[in-house]
Amino acid sequence: MMDLATIERAIPECLASVELPGLGAKLQGKVRDYYILDGKRILVTTDRISAFDRVLGLIPFKGQVLNELSAFWFRETEDIVANHMLDVPDPNVMVVRNCRPYPIEIVVRGYITGVTTTSLWYNYQRGERKIYGLRFPEGLRKNQRLPEPIITPTTRGTGPSGHDERITAREIIERGIVPEAAFREICQTAFNLFARGSELCQKAGLILVDTKYEFGEADGQLMLIDEVHTPDSSRFWLAESYEERFAQGLEPENYDKEFLRLWFEERGYRGDGPIPHMPPDFIARVSERYISLYEMMTRQEFQPGRRPIAVRIEANLREGRWIP
Repeated sequence: MMDLATIERAIPECLASVELPGLGAKLQGKVRDYYILDGKRILVTTDRISAFDRVLGLIPFKGQVLNELSAFWFRETEDIVANHMLDVPDPNVMVVRNCRPYPIEIVVRGYITGVTTTSLWYNYQRGERKIYGLRFPEGLRKNQRLPEPIITPTTRGTGPSGHDERITAREIIERGIVPEAAFREICQTAFNLFARGSELCQKAGLILVDTKYEFGEADGQLMLIDEVHTPDSSRFWLAESYEERFAQGLEPENYDKEFLRLWFEERGYRGDGPIPHMPPDFIARVSERYISLYEMMTRQEFQPGRRPIAVRIEANLREGRWIP
């Protein structure tokens, strides 16, 4: 495990974006740059970090952790559902099949928590008891385990400033956003993925609190796309201390982006107005959490890729003949 001083020294070498010649127009999401080429997508996971539907800054090694952790989970879940991964030619790059994405995100939740406007706890504490079309009882506490996992879908935000919006399962079907048969298959698959993720996380001493899945379709087959069980798409708590901290009304020890969200919330930021500046020591601690989670899940020591990152990416893509 890298120490905080080493991580902090890597801040100036973060990957904000990359220009790859010969691949056509570069497209961008909040975290990834991507190119579409011959029915494939070349996804470059940068070190950009987002929350509250805003890009908030850069975190060292974050892109590599997300890319390699997604590759790990795609392999661990391919017996449940096919996925779009074809190749991982670089620590920050994944070549995937260019699927037709379904325009929703499937969020599976095992606990009531969160600080964003689409989270269960945010809306529950504001007095809502029917959220995402589901009825919740009185008396729930933040970070409490739900009787069983639930699905709370959202529409997919598009582009760097896109916003995710709450939607119910009934609305998805009634508005024809996803055909009913496909939506039911997606939901059952999401529950199966969550069960597998929870099982493997438990072995790593973690609780998979909630997570986001995205699905697409290729040649009539359901495909798992985007990322899987990463600190960006999921919440993870340390299992051994959860019960005691919950009983005391303390926040669980987390290994995900909630650490960052809470830091910004404490400074009054929820996505509007000027973005508070992240000091180097805080950036390093966020990075440390990403790296720790990677090592806990994969049971492998994190090996940072060569730098400069952009130069390495282009060289690896040329070597793999992904750049013409």
